[in-house]
Amino acid sequence: MTQIGTDVRVAAEFLQAGNVVGIPTETVYGLAGNAFNPDAVLTIFRVKNRPAFDPLIIHTDSLTKVEQFVTSVPEPAQKLAQLFWPGPLTLLLPKHDHISDLVTSGLPTVAVRIPNHPLTLDLLRSIDFPLAAPSANPFGYISPTTAQHVADQLGDQIPYILDGGPASIGLESTIIGFENRKATVFRLGGMALEQIERIIGPVDVRTHSTSNPNAPGMLSSHYAPRKPLVLLKPGESPQPDKHAGALAFRELFGGISPDNQRVLSPTGDLNEAAKNLFAHLRTLDALPVKVIYAEQLPNQGLGWAINDRLKRASAQD
Repeated sequence: MTQIGTDVRVAAEFLQAGNVVGIPTETVYGLAGNAFNPDAVLTIFRVKNRPAFDPLIIHTDSLTKVEQFVTSVPEPAQKLAQLFWPGPLTLLLPKHDHISDLVTSGLPTVAVRIPNHPLTLDLLRSIDFPLAAPSANPFGYISPTTAQHVADQLGDQIPYILDGGPASIGLESTIIGFENRKATVFRLGGMALEQIERIIGPVDVRTHSTSNPNAPGMLSSHYAPRKPLVLLKPGESPQPDKHAGALAFRELFGGISPDNQRVLSPTGDLNEAAKNLFAHLRTLDALPVKVIYAEQLPNQGLGWAINDRLKRASAQD
């Protein structure tokens, strides 16, 4: 069984020995391994049961180090990095040859970011390699936002989880790439589109699913509970059902037991809703219900990313 602790030195020792460990970030918890160690990268794929065609994100602690992993950083990417790193933003950039095709799933680009969590930044400063780190959960399931979530799912397969408390944002990072000098969002996430567009102007949004994704988190069925999840249309309410659970935005639905419901944010705060999303989905998934209904949120701020996660969670394979 895994050990949960707050000792950066212990986590670093496991990583240096080629093991994978759970790490906290402001977005979700990651399953981290030495990005320069092919065996460690393969272990990440094996532990998650992640398909080899789904690329990983590389984490490091400075823009200077990022520039060692890529061949170029376009001017818009430099602006975003300088303003929003550390933070919930991943940049998709042309990779340097020493970045393994295992990490990028054979793609010519690599996803990189600097996470905004003090323990993980300390960890990254203490090692001489970047960390490949997708979310620390079985592939396709709800992402973990606490160390205990990681232990509940992967605890028998990893030796250590660095406990940094609950994730402060609760949604994976926003992924943005640059094709033909045009900024493109490949995954909606913890950085709102409005923040990005204020700095670099309008961006394309290409989050459609594919069996050969250009970036992590683009598959149609993802972030899903074990129970069927039904996404309600805006303004729609579920039919009364004593066997159902519900994920509501601001207030409980009628016709479903209050014990089987969770509210994302009674005040309508989209940041609070994002922070609660995955934890509430996990709670509902553990209840004795047969189906989970979920309410769509306003398409603004982090609401875009929350709705994206709910759509994927409700998708059928």
